[in-house]
Amino acid sequence: MKRLILALILVAAPVWAVQPDEILDDPALEARAREISKNLRCLVCRNENIDDSNAELARDLRLLVRERLVAGDSNEEAVAYIVDRYGEYVLLNPTARGANWMLWAAGPIMLIAGLGLGLVYLRRRGSAPEQKVEALSDEEKARLAEIMDD
Repeated sequence: MKRLILALILVAAPVWAVQPDEILDDPALEARAREISKNLRCLVCRNENIDDSNAELARDLRLLVRERLVAGDSNEEAVAYIVDRYGEYVLLNPTARGANWMLWAAGPIMLIAGLGLGLVYLRRRGSAPEQKVEALSDEEKARLAEIMDD
């Protein structure tokens, strides 16, 4: 029973990440804040969005997003403000501009290169002359029998 309760707590933990004192009174602003938060990376947890993270820095970022929205920023302006302060790494889905295009292109390029190398290998292997395998000499057979008996 204790394990079941612990498992439920661990599964439900991200639900409790946004504290009640963080929630905005305006439901429309809160919905916008949640949408923005789901696309921002927790810099402590790395691959978790700030909406699901319990880290202090994630809380600070959630409050900063809400503060910017209350100040009248659009979603794009709020995200741009946070990216300016923390860098593009804070985005869970970084843009494909600048130096990031190399990261976006690296996967497909490596796949194509790997497929090309595999194809070249298979073609060379198929066209290589077949090697003759000679039978063991009497001396080799005797040595093998001696090794196997030990």
